[in-house]
Amino acid sequence: MLGKMHRFGEIILASVQYTDTFEIKKRPALVLFEDSGNIVVVGITSNLKMKGISLSKNEGAIRDSVIKLNYIFTISEKMVERVLFSISKEKRNLVKKELLEKIKD
Repeated sequence: MLGKMHRFGEIILASVQYTDTFEIKKRPALVLFEDSGNIVVVGITSNLKMKGISLSKNEGAIRDSVIKLNYIFTISEKMVERVLFSISKEKRNLVKKELLEKIKD
């Protein structure tokens, strides 16, 4: 997978280190952008009680999930296990719109 640029809208499976436990787990994430081998992603959870944008099994998710726009982090290309699927243009536009709302003054 090295050398492949990841694009906005890809759902990837990545090895993620948790800051509170330092445990590493494989988790899905939404790619926002990649720059110089660093990939900025948004976490995804199957906890449907969390706030965010819904992601259904019909869209390609393993189980109904939530894209957590409040959980943005950077990973290395080496942490990417594989690309799972890409979200629709409509869902990408919704992510952009909601992220822009969060960063407005």
